[in-house]
Amino acid sequence: MDQDLLLSETCSNCGFPLTDCVCDLLNKSTQAALNVIVEKRRYRKNYTIVSGFDKDMDVKTITKTLKTKLACGGTFKNNKIEIQGAHKEKTIKILKEMGYKAN
Repeated sequence: MDQDLLLSETCSNCGFPLTDCVCDLLNKSTQAALNVIVEKRRYRKNYTIVSGFDKDMDVKTITKTLKTKLACGGTFKNNKIEIQGAHKEKTIKILKEMGYKAN
């Protein structure tokens, strides 16, 4: 009976208990690095552009987190996150805290 309980509480991919599962971290670390640049557009407006996303990444959550932590507007379109303002260093720091490679 105890073995059934232990088997149901382990991750099927990594074999660790669900509370210690490392699959999400492994997936993030094997992904390509995200590119962060600042672009100046019309009317001298700066935009921070984040690109290089894989198809299996949760870009909607990443966009929402960046907008919340940077206290600015932004969107996801054309496979890029566009954040209003010049926030390159802060964006890289936030992405690294989330477990992504960024440069």
